[in-house]
Amino acid sequence: MDKKQIEFFKSLLSAHSPSGYEQDVRKVWREHVCDAADEVLTDVMGNCIAILNPGGTPRVLLAGHCDEIGFQVSHIDDNGYLCFKPIGGHDTSLIPGRRVLVHTQKGAIPGVTGKKAIHLMTEEERKKIPEIHDLWIDIAAGSREEAQELVRIGDCITHDLGYRELRNNLVVSRALDDRTGAYVAAETLLACARRKSKLKACVVAVATVQEEVGLRGAITAAFGTRPDIGICIDVTHATDSPGMDQRKHGVVKLGKGPTLQRGGSVNPHVFDLLAKAAKGHNLPFQPAASPGRVGNDTWSLQVVREGVATGTVGIPLRYMHTPSEVGSLDDLDAAVGILSEFCLSLNAKTKLIPD
Repeated sequence: MDKKQIEFFKSLLSAHSPSGYEQDVRKVWREHVCDAADEVLTDVMGNCIAILNPGGTPRVLLAGHCDEIGFQVSHIDDNGYLCFKPIGGHDTSLIPGRRVLVHTQKGAIPGVTGKKAIHLMTEEERKKIPEIHDLWIDIAAGSREEAQELVRIGDCITHDLGYRELRNNLVVSRALDDRTGAYVAAETLLACARRKSKLKACVVAVATVQEEVGLRGAITAAFGTRPDIGICIDVTHATDSPGMDQRKHGVVKLGKGPTLQRGGSVNPHVFDLLAKAAKGHNLPFQPAASPGRVGNDTWSLQVVREGVATGTVGIPLRYMHTPSEVGSLDDLDAAVGILSEFCLSLNAKTKLIPD
């Protein structure tokens, strides 16, 4: 990554945008791609779509979702404490005692997720994982009326944590799921734009929305842009930390390149072309097996209209859906390299129908 790419990645992570509230991250992503793309638009769902070489064949869609998990204010009690509901999937045991931001019309308000202190719990209470309705957010309001002057029901909430570099080119942040994918989609389009004279395909990069609450944005993006090929770029579980059973989950390591998945959700020709692009340019990747339906935008792309030839590029990630996810910048570089070479290898004769 060069300095400009690092700044773009950090800007994506600085945008607090849970599912349904993606306007801040969409603005960052759009500004980064607008000069390179031939057309940039936002559809009614909220997907930001950048199109390069619109008359090219085949049409390849690169989808990285830009939303993140978060919370939503659901109630304000008499004493000014906020009750909340989850946006996306959370490990409830990790929610208490976290600093958060409540995003309001008047700006972000700091708060803390509260829970009864361990000293005051019974032995039975200590053994139990708290339910969401047993937790609250403390914004230091003295009453419901004071809180209501600042916060509305439906305001979104995110963890108040950001980007930090670790050793060995690893980084930690909230929302690496899936700002990494949104980053790779944008940077792949920019890499193709720099070599546009060699590009035969139409490249459609999309920062999709609402993946964490039902894979929604990718469905409408694929329906509207009519791709021949759809590549989902999302995180995948790294299995190189303690307690991971590699017999169940395979071997996936940080810094060894993205995964290229095989299985029912992936077109075999697309997998072969991705692997060929990686091998032909000495770019690292890790093969991965996905025998059934996958829990990301691949399925949404695959079954749109009469069907789309799909592929899945996974960015290895530790501690997924926690406030401190860990990933490798080297894997992002490799993913951009593989996908840009893949796009540049496509032409009107590219075979997509399975044998």
